[in-house]
Amino acid sequence: MEETPQRKTMRLKDYDYSQNGYYFVIICTHDRQNILGNIVGEGLCALPMIELTDLGQYVEEAVIHLPKIFPQVLIDQYCIMPNHIHGVLILQNAGGHGNPPLQEIIGRFKSYTTYVYNKNQKNKPLWQRSFYDHIIRNQKELDEIRKYIQENQMKWYEDKYYTESGKV
Repeated sequence: MEETPQRKTMRLKDYDYSQNGYYFVIICTHDRQNILGNIVGEGLCALPMIELTDLGQYVEEAVIHLPKIFPQVLIDQYCIMPNHIHGVLILQNAGGHGNPPLQEIIGRFKSYTTYVYNKNQKNKPLWQRSFYDHIIRNQKELDEIRKYIQENQMKWYEDKYYTESGKV
């Protein structure tokens, strides 16, 4: 009998992801489908920007709503792209209570948005199984990541998550 390959964890070994701090997160749609929006406004005078689909608008509302579900979470900055989301989350100890781990926060977000996505469909995955995270360790990193997020829509065709699956 063949052994099932073990899925590699992307989390930092022995790191407590419920610690206070800044975390850069990227969440991709399943198969990197361009279902959250389209990049529009490219031209001589226009800067590219995202035009969100109905699903993309709902996902944005869910991002904005995270601090209401998890009071220990602040959204420092985020950007929704056609097939992924970038964000900087701040975990801060609220009133002496421990923070939920980052994996739980992202898991609840993905679960809830997938539930809404599937209200009229049959068990279609919305998100890839895992997510990318980076623990931001200093102000220089934070500044670079913020700039990356702010400029991401302008660099869509250079983005490593870019796919040519067409507009939604």
